[in-house]
Amino acid sequence: MTSQHHANAAVADKAATVAKSVLNSRTSKYLRDGGQPQHSSKSILDIKARSQHKRLEAKYADAAKRAAQSELLLADAPGYIEAEGMERTYKFTQKLIVENVDANTQQKAFDLKLPEFGPYAVDYTRNGRHLLIGGRKGHVATFDWVQKILGTELHLNETVRDVQWLHNETMFAVAQKQYTYIYDKDGAEVHCLRKFVEVNRLEFLPYHFLLCGIGKNGFLKYQDTSTGKLVAEHRTRLGDCNTMTQNPYNAVINLGHSNGTVTMWSPSMNEPLVKILCHKGPVKGVAVDRGGYYMATSGLDGQLKIWDVRSYKCVHEYYTPTPASELSISQLGILAVGYGPNVTLWKDAFKTKQKSPYLTHLIPSQTVNSLAFCPFDDILAVGHTRGVASLIVPGSGEPNYDALEVNPYEQTTQQRRRAEVRGLLDKVQPEMIALNPDFVGTLDAGAAEEHAEEKRAEWEANHAGEKWEPRNRARGKSSAMKRVMRKQKNIVDPKRLEVLAKHRKGVEERERERKRKAGGADEEKRPYSALDRFAKKTKK
Repeated sequence: MTSQHHANAAVADKAATVAKSVLNSRTSKYLRDGGQPQHSSKSILDIKARSQHKRLEAKYADAAKRAAQSELLLADAPGYIEAEGMERTYKFTQKLIVENVDANTQQKAFDLKLPEFGPYAVDYTRNGRHLLIGGRKGHVATFDWVQKILGTELHLNETVRDVQWLHNETMFAVAQKQYTYIYDKDGAEVHCLRKFVEVNRLEFLPYHFLLCGIGKNGFLKYQDTSTGKLVAEHRTRLGDCNTMTQNPYNAVINLGHSNGTVTMWSPSMNEPLVKILCHKGPVKGVAVDRGGYYMATSGLDGQLKIWDVRSYKCVHEYYTPTPASELSISQLGILAVGYGPNVTLWKDAFKTKQKSPYLTHLIPSQTVNSLAFCPFDDILAVGHTRGVASLIVPGSGEPNYDALEVNPYEQTTQQRRRAEVRGLLDKVQPEMIALNPDFVGTLDAGAAEEHAEEKRAEWEANHAGEKWEPRNRARGKSSAMKRVMRKQKNIVDPKRLEVLAKHRKGVEERERERKRKAGGADEEKRPYSALDRFAKKTKK
């Protein structure tokens, strides 16, 4: 009985150890830098700052642990197409896929034939419920693509270059021939952005409420849609730009230019944060994955390149039969490439170089103009010269969602208003956009020698041919209190005079005490006492 009890206890301990290791492995992916601490709190000298740092780290660790534990409640898992034997997944056509899926998924595959107003640009809302299409010849329409309910339809009778949803399905922006206009869900014009002139591409940053636009004049502009103010306007100095995307991880805007470079921008910097030479010809397509780790670019040189954004190095290269004009990356990392009438989809294209695509689709006698994956669903919208096609791509959408952030199901008016208010209260300021979004609240634990070396390298880079001479600043002599005291030097104030007199008296007393202990002149002037015979005499 005792041996069986010990055996059960050993099995229980082993199971607990395995469960703890699994939980730790799951927790590490929710922590910053994989759970590796950037610096220890023991190096912080200030007691208050050290305790505050410990509380923040404990809060981050508890949030990561809760997120890892909640994975057990995620019942849905992504599913992909798997081939048997000699079959290949890229041989499966959309017709064959539609015939072998359920009835609800079959209704999501459709083809809108609109030959008079193309080519079309497409965009989904953040929850993937509504679809926005815009034809180059002025046709704009919004609809609930799941229930096939038309929201609004406009014929603007002028060129439409791009369309973009704003924070939800109640407002959208249209880049027209001269200016960019904002419309509501009923099709009424809400605002005209006269600073957005001849815009080619639009992007919306949902956590910052910023509408970004780049056009023929090469100016990148940021418009705050919550206040209506123009936040920033940057001159790229690289001419006409027709390629733009955002990094979902840090909200940095990536632009592709005609000289083969890709630049990364933030509203707080007039110069690009990073500038990469990606192709030998003009860049036609740029896409960044959901985690901000990899970037895909395509150019007129016929190459498709995968870049590691963390090291800015090219990890994989592919060749396309014709130059790829459109790129898009799904929530689970499937890369869609549009070139000519073809759409190819690549699975696991970032970590390993693939020999064959995951799926392919041909739109005869058409040219692909726009690609957009539907969030939280296995659907890809393709805008081409004669309409819009909806393709089924198994395994592209995230099966589990956070309803407190985005709800893929129909929201009530009260839920939508509450989400809008919460989004405005939690709005991130434009100055917070940086390559590393976790820089806020961190400590720079670098040594003084490292900071001096960085200053020397920066100074030599900006002053070619000149010698670096470090400046040793005297700390404390130009503090705020010292500056105020110098300014008030000639001001007659009774309190100031009293403090100065007290200070002078203290200085004189300390000086007399010092001379007395050293046996100075003050000791000779002092009258001799009978008790002085017991005082310790100093050697002269």
